[in-house]
Amino acid sequence: MTEPAPHPFFGARAAVAETVGVDRRQFLFSIGAIGLGATLGGRVLDRIFAADEIDTLRRTVDTEQQWIMVFDLRRCDGCRDCIKGCQAEHHLPESTEWIKVYEMMDTQGRSYSMPVLCMECQEAPCVRVCPVQATYYRPDGVVLVDEKVCIGCRMCIAACPYGARVFNWDKQTDIAPELYDDRPEYTVPQRQGTVGKCTLCVHHLEVDEFPACIEACSMKAIYVGNLVTDSASNGRETVVLSKFLRDNDAFRFREELGTKSRVYYIAGHGQQLDY
Repeated sequence: MTEPAPHPFFGARAAVAETVGVDRRQFLFSIGAIGLGATLGGRVLDRIFAADEIDTLRRTVDTEQQWIMVFDLRRCDGCRDCIKGCQAEHHLPESTEWIKVYEMMDTQGRSYSMPVLCMECQEAPCVRVCPVQATYYRPDGVVLVDEKVCIGCRMCIAACPYGARVFNWDKQTDIAPELYDDRPEYTVPQRQGTVGKCTLCVHHLEVDEFPACIEACSMKAIYVGNLVTDSASNGRETVVLSKFLRDNDAFRFREELGTKSRVYYIAGHGQQLDY
C-alpha cells in the first residue's frame, strides 16, 4: 500500500518559493496592530526574522527544525476547537486546558479572541527555576517537562509570565492501558502531582504531522513554522515565514519581558482574507 505524500510543508525541507496571496473579495475587519500591541503590553515589530537573521540561524544550528507557532488573530473566532483538539489528543480532562482563549478588547473598543499557550521561550523562566531540571530545551527549540523527574514544586508555574502551565491535581483513571505513554513528548495520562503544558505536539512533528490544535482549527488561524527552512503552514497553505510575519506586522506577547517567545501573533492592518 502506497503511503500518502507528506504535506508540502514537511516534504520540501526548504524555503517556500512564495507566500499565498490575500484575496480582497472578502473583508474580515480592521484591527490596528500598533494599538493591539499596546493593549497586550507587547511591542509590535516592523521587521521579524529578516533574511540575514535566518541565514545566521542556519549557520549556527545543526538541526533541520527550529519550531515556532503563529496565531492569525484576524481569523480566530474564539470557537475553542483548538482546546478541544488538544484535550482529545493528549487525553486531558475537560478541566485541564493547555490552550486558553481569552476575549480581549482593542484600543478602539472592539473585541477579539486571543489563544495563549506555552510560548516555547528561548529564554524560558521555567527552565531557569526548575530545581531538578525536569523542564528542558529540546535541540529543535521545544520546551518539555519530564513528568518522571518533576517533583511538583510548582516553581515553574510561578515563574511563567503567560500562565501557560497546569498542575495535575487529580489522578486520571479513565485512560485505556494501551494508551499509556511516559515520554516527555507525549505523556499519557498526566502524572498526578506534576506539571503539564503544551508540547507543540512534537510527537506529531517528528513524523511529519501537524499539531492537534492546527488540525482542529476550522478557521485555519494557527500555523506551525520552521525557522531553518523559513516556512510555515496551517495545513491548507504554506507561506514564507519571514515574509508572512513581516508583511502582517507580527508581534510577540509581552515582548518586553525578553523571554524570546517562539509564538507570534498577527493582528493585521485591515487586510482582506480569503477563506
